[in-house]
Amino acid sequence: FVLLFVRDAALVRWVALVVTVIDFLLTVPLFAGFDTTTYEMQFRETYAWIPAFGINYAVGVDGISVLFVFLTTLLGWICVLASWKSIEHKVKEFMIALLVMQVTMLGVFCALDLFLFYIFWETMLIPMYLIIGVWGGNNRIYAAFKFFLYTLAGSVLFLVGIIVLYFQAGETFDILALMEGNYSPTVQIWVFLAFFVAFAVKVPMFPFHTWLPDAHVEAPTAGSIILAGVLLKMGAYGFLRFSLPMLPYASQTLSMFVAVVSVIAIVYGGYLALAQDDLKRLVAYSSISHMGFVTLGLFVLNIHGLEGGILQMFNHGITTGALFLFVGLIYERTHSRLIADYGGLTKVAPVFATFLCIFVLSSMALPGTNSFIGELLVLVGAFGYDKPIAVLAVVGAMLSAAYLLGMYRKVALGAVENPLVQEAWDMDAREISSFVVLAVFVIWVGLSPKPFIDIMHVSAEHLLEQVLS
Repeated sequence: FVLLFVRDAALVRWVALVVTVIDFLLTVPLFAGFDTTTYEMQFRETYAWIPAFGINYAVGVDGISVLFVFLTTLLGWICVLASWKSIEHKVKEFMIALLVMQVTMLGVFCALDLFLFYIFWETMLIPMYLIIGVWGGNNRIYAAFKFFLYTLAGSVLFLVGIIVLYFQAGETFDILALMEGNYSPTVQIWVFLAFFVAFAVKVPMFPFHTWLPDAHVEAPTAGSIILAGVLLKMGAYGFLRFSLPMLPYASQTLSMFVAVVSVIAIVYGGYLALAQDDLKRLVAYSSISHMGFVTLGLFVLNIHGLEGGILQMFNHGITTGALFLFVGLIYERTHSRLIADYGGLTKVAPVFATFLCIFVLSSMALPGTNSFIGELLVLVGAFGYDKPIAVLAVVGAMLSAAYLLGMYRKVALGAVENPLVQEAWDMDAREISSFVVLAVFVIWVGLSPKPFIDIMHVSAEHLLEQVLS
């Protein structure tokens, strides 16, 4: 709202940065005052909104959602910094779209009223559509329409499922009350399938994944960071908040179906990443593969897999967000995303190459990095659920090492042969600040994951009890 009255582009950037930094600082009390001994919703606010339909403005966080509130605000100011130089026209409109996007994502993770959740869920489409369609690449209109149509189609089915639950639960939109509902097996199966399509498009799961590479390639750097870091998590969060606790019979009955689809995504996404010659497409397809570990962990229906899946959602936001930031910043220097155009980056921009190495190792789940802990828990859970499924997931993990190390060798090592690379320059303080913060979480979660697991543990245990009871 403030930005509507600011004309100077430089001031617009600073106002947006200050607002997003304040947002981030306001999440610190959520962690400092969070009670890890209870699964109850905390920091709740409830106000009557449309009493005739039992609709309230109700928000709160538990040990699962608080992680993603933190992740959203962390990536918010990084997106502003990533857009500092790359966005040169309609700066005010871009920053407003970015801030509205942050509002809707925070609303999704905090909403305790299903109608309110759906409002945030749908509103999110508008700023993301604009970010891709106005500030994206040459094929931006196609990518924006494809993103919009895929997610809107899933949202229509989501709305149908919401209406069914509303009447089945005695005409209430209260998410906590809906979790206590006793729905017939038939209702659960059909509603689960409706929810599955909506959430699978967002994740995105195979075969609903085709919009993601196009959206990533055409989106500006901040758009790609938001897409990978937060937007994809909204689909997995939908499984956690609705499908698993509200539809336990269907979740158990169809868990093998989801696990198989997840493993297909892990292996298929890995092979597609292996075949890419475009940096951004490689990271986009790797994202599909890594999100397969998330959905696999959620549906093996044991505590190791569930906690691994949730932790991997957080890790993926940190690591893949950093990789997209790297691609965006190097593109600003060379105006090329083709892997073949690079080589010898360590000689020209050693700081750049060092940070790329950290996040490549994180993405391939090297021990000591954040993704190792998440993938290990998912694989432990998967072996306890079904060994062939787990073995196929291990194959996907091996593929990630192949395409990530191959990419790093071609981009960072060897001789500097292309004039494009010779003209590249190393990071400045603005760029280093973003990478340092993200690298801190890579090492912190990798070496000391206990604080993050402690936050989610009681809530994850309670969720598992809801599914298996």
